[in-house]
Amino acid sequence: MTGKVEICGVNTSELPVLSNDVMRELFRRMQAGDDAARSQLIQGNLRLVLSVIQRFNNRGEPVDDLFQVGCIGLMKAIDNFDLGQNVRFSTYAVPMVIGEIRRYLRDNNAIRVSRSLRDLAYKALQVRDSLTHRSGREPTVGEIADELKVPRQEVVFALDAIQEPVSLFEPIYEDGGDPIFVMDQISDDRTQDEEWLEGMAIREAMRRLPAREQTILQMRFFAGKTQMEVADEIGISQAQVSRLEKAALLQMRKFV
Repeated sequence: MTGKVEICGVNTSELPVLSNDVMRELFRRMQAGDDAARSQLIQGNLRLVLSVIQRFNNRGEPVDDLFQVGCIGLMKAIDNFDLGQNVRFSTYAVPMVIGEIRRYLRDNNAIRVSRSLRDLAYKALQVRDSLTHRSGREPTVGEIADELKVPRQEVVFALDAIQEPVSLFEPIYEDGGDPIFVMDQISDDRTQDEEWLEGMAIREAMRRLPAREQTILQMRFFAGKTQMEVADEIGISQAQVSRLEKAALLQMRKFV
């Protein structure tokens, strides 16, 4: 059959697609106790799980396993979805499916992290979400540590420990031509003359950046600090540090 792909025994070419009106009616029936409506919602949103697991194709995990884990996230989203919120179900469900898959990948990581360290990291993430909801902004590492009553360094170490490892073949930049991979950035076979010329080019490119971006790159790549440490020192969120860092590196690449 053309387009037929089977995952966990499911013929993906025959998966149904539900309209928004049908979805809302099924949710009303499910929340009134109709188990058949819940089954229809699960079946009708399996394509959403398929679209999500494509993001994790380069992790080396069996597609069947990722699909099953994604279905767990889908069922949690279905059981917790609030019809009263003015949001499409897919908008609500995708982060939950992604989160379930990421938890699975962390727990099955070949780089083993101690149970106590992983528990501390999960508590830190919960506290971060709670403080964000309470204050309307992302908290600093220091605020998370104060809430947990543990040293700041332990929080940083725990959060770093559960970060997913990056493949050497992970693309980090692509502008329509050949992509640049992580591996391309860690080669160390340059001569002293090449290092000297590259150093001049980097310093010139750095001078073209705004002061805050210069500070972030100095702390990250010359002082060896983590994004969480940089965020804590300059008083912004780790997500903002990540965005500014990526934008600055892309800007520098135009001049180097």
